[in-house]
Amino acid sequence: MFGRFARMFHHKAVALRVGAVGAGVFGGVALHTHASAAAGDTLYDKVAALAKAVEALEAKSGGGGGGGYDLKMRIVQFEIGGAVHCGIELPNEIVDLTAAGFATDSLSLARMGKAGLVGAAEIVKSGASRVSKPVKLKAPIDGVQKVICVGMNYVEHCTEQNMAVPTEPLIFNKFSNCICATGDTLPKDPETNELDYEVELAIVIGQTVPRRTSEADAGQYILGYTVAHDVSARDWQLKKNGGQWLLGKTFDNYLPLGPAIVTKDSIDPCNVGLRCRVNGRTLQDGHTREFVFTPTQVVSWISKFVTLVPGDVICTGTPSGVGCFRKPQIWLKSGDVVECEIDGIGTITNPVV
Repeated sequence: MFGRFARMFHHKAVALRVGAVGAGVFGGVALHTHASAAAGDTLYDKVAALAKAVEALEAKSGGGGGGGYDLKMRIVQFEIGGAVHCGIELPNEIVDLTAAGFATDSLSLARMGKAGLVGAAEIVKSGASRVSKPVKLKAPIDGVQKVICVGMNYVEHCTEQNMAVPTEPLIFNKFSNCICATGDTLPKDPETNELDYEVELAIVIGQTVPRRTSEADAGQYILGYTVAHDVSARDWQLKKNGGQWLLGKTFDNYLPLGPAIVTKDSIDPCNVGLRCRVNGRTLQDGHTREFVFTPTQVVSWISKFVTLVPGDVICTGTPSGVGCFRKPQIWLKSGDVVECEIDGIGTITNPVV
C-alpha cells in the first residue's frame, strides 16, 4: 500500500496536505494520522504517516459490504471549461471529483484502489462539487498502459465461424490510441474495405494484479466494467500482415468506450445482455451467460504472463452477428451510425466518417 500511495503522491494524482498536528486531507476527506508530522519531517515521513491513514480509510470499506459506503458508482470523464474532469454520474448531475481536488482523472482514481472509491463516496455524500447534466462525455478512462482483448469468447460467435470453442483464452491486443468516446467519429480509412463492428463488455483493472493470481482472487482487482466497441478492419486482421491480428484491430479510434465505468458492485458481468445496432438495425443481440471464459477467469489467465496494473482495459469478446460472418457480409461505410449497448451500463454511439 505504501509504495502505491507514494507513487500517487509523486505524480500528484490527488491533492494532499499534511499539517503539523498530523491531520491530512485526502482530496477533501479528512484523514487523521494519530501521529505528529513535524515541520522538520522528511517527505518520506509525511507520506508514510499519510499512507497509514489511507490504509485506515480503506479498512472502513470493509470486505464486501463497503463499510456503510455505497460503492455502486458510475465513473465518468467529461468536458467542462475546455478541460477534462473525472466524476461520479448521478441521475441528474455529476459529482466533479477533479473540482473537489480528489482525482485529476479516472486513471488517478483507479490507482487509488478501494480507498479511491471510499473517498469518492464521501464526496458524493457531502453534496458538494455538483455539475448539472447534460455534459459532453469523454472516454471514461484513457492514457492506460494496456488494452488486452479476448477472441472467440462467446459460444455462438465460435459457432458462426465454424470454429471449435477454445480451451484457453485467445489473447491479442490493441493500442491505447484506439480509445475514444461516445460521439467521436469512427474513421472509414481508405486502407480498409472491410470495416466491422463488435460490441463487448470491457473490464477495467483497479489494483495491480500479482502474477499467477487465482480465479478465486481475481475479482478483487477489478475496478468495474464499461461498454467497448472493438472496431475491426477484417482485411488487415485476417488477410494481410501475415495473419497477425494487430494492425486490423488498432487503427486510431478503433475502441470507443463508455458511457461510464460501472463499479464491480453495480452489475453481475456474467448476466447482462449486450447488443449492437447499425443505423437502428439490431445486428448483434447476445448475453454474457454465453461467455466461454468469465472475467475472473480471463484476469487470472492473463496474470500468468503479464502484470496487470490499474487502468488496464480488457475487452472480453463479442457475441455472434458480426458483419464478417454474415451472408451476405455487412461492412461499415461512411454515414453509418453504430450503437453498442450493455444492460446496466448504457449505450455508446459513434458515426462512421
